[in-house]
Amino acid sequence: MQTGNWTLISEFILLGLTEDPSLQLLLFFFFLMVYVVTLVGNVGIMTLISVTPHLHTPMYFMLWNLSFIDVSGASITVPIMLINFISTKKAISIPGCATQMFLIFTVGSTEVFLLPVMAYDRYLAICNPLLYPVIMNNKVCVLFIVFIYSLAILNALIQTTFTFMQPFCNSNKISHFFCDIPPILKLSCSSTIINEMVLVLVAGVLIILAFVMVLISYLHIVLTVLKIRSSEGRWKAFSTCSSHSVCVTLLYVTLIFMYAKPASQTSTTKDRVASVFYAVMIPMLNPLIYSLRNQEVKRALKRVTGKNETV
Repeated sequence: MQTGNWTLISEFILLGLTEDPSLQLLLFFFFLMVYVVTLVGNVGIMTLISVTPHLHTPMYFMLWNLSFIDVSGASITVPIMLINFISTKKAISIPGCATQMFLIFTVGSTEVFLLPVMAYDRYLAICNPLLYPVIMNNKVCVLFIVFIYSLAILNALIQTTFTFMQPFCNSNKISHFFCDIPPILKLSCSSTIINEMVLVLVAGVLIILAFVMVLISYLHIVLTVLKIRSSEGRWKAFSTCSSHSVCVTLLYVTLIFMYAKPASQTSTTKDRVASVFYAVMIPMLNPLIYSLRNQEVKRALKRVTGKNETV
């Protein structure tokens, strides 16, 4: 199909992280190991929470959903990246690219919206322990999850629709390892101003708003913890939330760097590094940070594996 001097394209080529054959093989084994650890860690946490009645609480219900999101997100991006490392054909059809983008934005947005709810859960547990069982009951948790997934799907639908309304021509090479909005918009042969506004105003604002909500929850937690007279009590409260806050900060700062700015101002190399961090590394780190440092999870794991529990 011809439009003026432009040839419309029917597929994209994912250039990946590098075109150096020796580095590709090294990266293949590295990210394969990362993916295996991600699957084992997150599926293990989901299974442990599911089979342990003691962990059927709002906090662990949210943690189960976080592990599900991490497994889903990694499974959308990493297998295709691994195939492209060892394959000469790195093509992906436009419908396939659109589907991947929609799924990535769905799981990514779900995590962005879930983390403020997890922070709010910790705020209630530490700052209002008497009201906690009343406010965070099973019905409220289910409503939170339904709302989060619905909002995430809506955001993904808006971003994907606006992106693929663009005509793509001439170059079909995406300087990325998955179908992300900024590198795809660079291939458009028409103005992307509206797309950039939608990306910044919808995705960017939602990410920043969610981050602010997390910060507010943790500010209240810190102020409450500082009032605890017992040093042991303060340490226990801080340890409950410290790992969460570190992981949350890393995730949001990375996403703000990626999406809270016009696509025309993106740096290909920096964006790929940032994408590896939030799309590949954080799903692997979350089970280690959120779960394996948690004493209740450790005790439940010992019971399930048949080891003696030391209290």
